[in-house]
Amino acid sequence: MTFTAPIIDDITQPALAARLQHLLDNKTKPLGSLGQIERLAQRMGLILGTEAPVLREPQLVVFAGDHGLAARGVSAYPSDVTWQMVENFLAGGAAVSVLARQHGIGLTVVDCGVRHDFAPRPGLVIAKLGPGTTDALEGPAMTSEQCQAALANGAALVQELPGNALLLGEMGIGNTSAASLLMSRLTGLDIADCTGAGTGLDAAAVQHKIGILRAVLERHAQAQAPLDALAALGGFEIATMVGAVLQAAAERRVIVVDGFIATSAVLVASHLQPAVLQRCVYAHRSGERGHALMLAHLKAEPLLDLGLRLGEGSGAALAWPLLQSACAILREMASFESAGVSRQEASAAAQAAVR
Repeated sequence: MTFTAPIIDDITQPALAARLQHLLDNKTKPLGSLGQIERLAQRMGLILGTEAPVLREPQLVVFAGDHGLAARGVSAYPSDVTWQMVENFLAGGAAVSVLARQHGIGLTVVDCGVRHDFAPRPGLVIAKLGPGTTDALEGPAMTSEQCQAALANGAALVQELPGNALLLGEMGIGNTSAASLLMSRLTGLDIADCTGAGTGLDAAAVQHKIGILRAVLERHAQAQAPLDALAALGGFEIATMVGAVLQAAAERRVIVVDGFIATSAVLVASHLQPAVLQRCVYAHRSGERGHALMLAHLKAEPLLDLGLRLGEGSGAALAWPLLQSACAILREMASFESAGVSRQEASAAAQAAVR
């Protein structure tokens, strides 16, 4: 199976951007007083190509997969936690399950390569590429054929989803290691700067993890191109997510990026199609060490900074109401003219209040 990345057009639209800014500047408020929400509102308008953006049927997808490298002690939890958490997602008991219910977000879990066989049921998509990736210290995490199939699976999944917003989530013991490896290889940053505690490693264990990951990078020194790096270093769930991101961007959906692992998938996708980044909204800056650096590399402005490091898409679900509010501000908030409010009098009152 060969995956052909869709062409993703540049959606820079100076005329629309100017109209959106004019609308925001003329709402009944001091200029810029809604801060980052105003920038978010403009981004929503530009992604969806309208001055009155409406978010429809949001879909949160949790991409799940196991990692052969987990056997090297790079995680505080055993690999069995991956399949157990998938069952928890499907039973509705995980944090992301609760948040998706609360906010009316559709939730789909994708078995991209978990070391467990699941009974078919609603909300579960089986797109298994194997029982977890290979130990990347022994060989490539996946074959190029598996990587291509993962990309195709992600794209096909998005094509079947309703709505115009994709929220990214993931689950896989060991996947912070894969994300750190991809980050180091694609940004040129040292692996020590890209590696954190993951599920809760202590300082000594983090140093052990860094040593293992440095050896993996040396083992695959020739894997420099984005898809070569993805196959050699990545996870089945990350590769499937890359395909989903590319398809969502091609369909001009709003892509809500969760934490460190989801951002690593966007990083790979952006190396294939840079205009992907125009469709992305970054939910939060996670507590994982490398995430702030990765966001800085992407020139991304996260909406929240709550010290989250759970994954699952939990940060994306928490940030979702901000996107809804930004769109509502554009559509529903009155202008000075429509409300019959004098801009001059409002400005004078504001200055008097300051004094």
